[in-house]
Amino acid sequence: MKTRIPILLAALFVSFNISFAQQDEECMNNLSIFDSYYKSKKYDEAYGPWKIVREKCPKFNRAIYAYGDNILEHKIENSTGAEQVAHIKDLMKLYDQSHQYFPSKYSLGKMLDEKAQLAYKYRKELNINDQQVYDMFDEAFTKDKENFDSAKGLYTYFSLAVDLYDAGAKTPDDAQKMFNKYDEIMEVIEPIEKGYIEDLNKLVEKEEAGTELNKKEAKNKRVYESNLNAFDTVKSSMDKKVGDRANCEVLIPLYQKDYEEFKNDAVWLQRAMDRMYVKGCKDDPLFLKLVKQKNSVEPSGNTAFYLYSLTGEQKYFDQVIQLEKDPIKKARLYKKLAGELKDKGQYSRARQYYMEAVKLNPSDGSPYLYIANMYAKSANSCGDDNFSKRAVFWLAAQEAQKAGRVDGRLKSTAAKTAASYNASAPSTADIFTKGNKGKTIRIGCWIQRSVKVPG
Repeated sequence: MKTRIPILLAALFVSFNISFAQQDEECMNNLSIFDSYYKSKKYDEAYGPWKIVREKCPKFNRAIYAYGDNILEHKIENSTGAEQVAHIKDLMKLYDQSHQYFPSKYSLGKMLDEKAQLAYKYRKELNINDQQVYDMFDEAFTKDKENFDSAKGLYTYFSLAVDLYDAGAKTPDDAQKMFNKYDEIMEVIEPIEKGYIEDLNKLVEKEEAGTELNKKEAKNKRVYESNLNAFDTVKSSMDKKVGDRANCEVLIPLYQKDYEEFKNDAVWLQRAMDRMYVKGCKDDPLFLKLVKQKNSVEPSGNTAFYLYSLTGEQKYFDQVIQLEKDPIKKARLYKKLAGELKDKGQYSRARQYYMEAVKLNPSDGSPYLYIANMYAKSANSCGDDNFSKRAVFWLAAQEAQKAGRVDGRLKSTAAKTAASYNASAPSTADIFTKGNKGKTIRIGCWIQRSVKVPG
């Protein structure tokens, strides 16, 4: 609760559920006392008056739950044995009460997630096993998926699913359940990320247009980037956790076995071909079979991309762009198309599609890093002499810097990459010898860009 409810006392007093005439004087006095102690971080002193208000007037004020979280966590961290367990269970009860008395502020999904996370953290003290903790997360996911949206909770939920698979019989059905849970969680993460990306794009576009963000906007930008970074970490951690449990040797016989049963299920087909592609199984005939079947059941830009990847036919390339309407998903498909072209050495077309991705999703700086990499790889073939060849690295550095400017998640990587490219560019001595300080030189071949010599 504490992570998402920054509360000022003035706001708390406004939020009473009953009129002043009906308020209990004892609760009012004790609320003021525990608030004062809480603000001074004197949690032990705050505990007594807080407990009085909680027990006597549980609906009195939201501060009971917003502050009670930290008060009880302090008690948990500074106790042991039976006393500590009692405080852990009391905090779980507090989570229940927060949703009971203030459901509009404490959703069922978030409340159940927090209980599950607390149980996971203290599972040894509570003497509960992985299955019991998993069931707690599963209750949150099943009953209120929309509000079960914490990166930490979603990862722990999936991690436990994998641990339970490892501890079980590891049958094909068990494997399918694990993969299904992976897909279900990824499908929850996608709209959460989309919301952050859309909000972030507005701020990045404002900055790129030359307008400085105000303090609130700058703070929001950092929050959006931090949340997106957290979910990036969750997704990569989930992939790492699955590891070889989802290699081609496992996936191919599993999907062959279930194909006839699910061949008209668009969701199953999509999940199967996505996983096979990610795990490098696209050369197996089953992958093409899945993709063609998905295309007949439910054509999409994603399916068209796979068909293009397999066949290289222009009609599928065109369908990728035509069929996908969502700008964020289309940006990702543009990046995939650009990546395919980049791998084939078609750098000019790859750059074109990376820039299309940037237009649709301007807060994603990764296309700039890919373009920078293509410039750097082309240095030896895109200059007339040693100086102009090395000057390509200035262009590469500039592209890398763009990545860090628009995408806070890439700021460190972009800075290091740009510094590396600049180190490969002509030195101050080289510029002096060449005598072209401050001049603009043209880079040829596929790059067709100009760069100004520093000076």
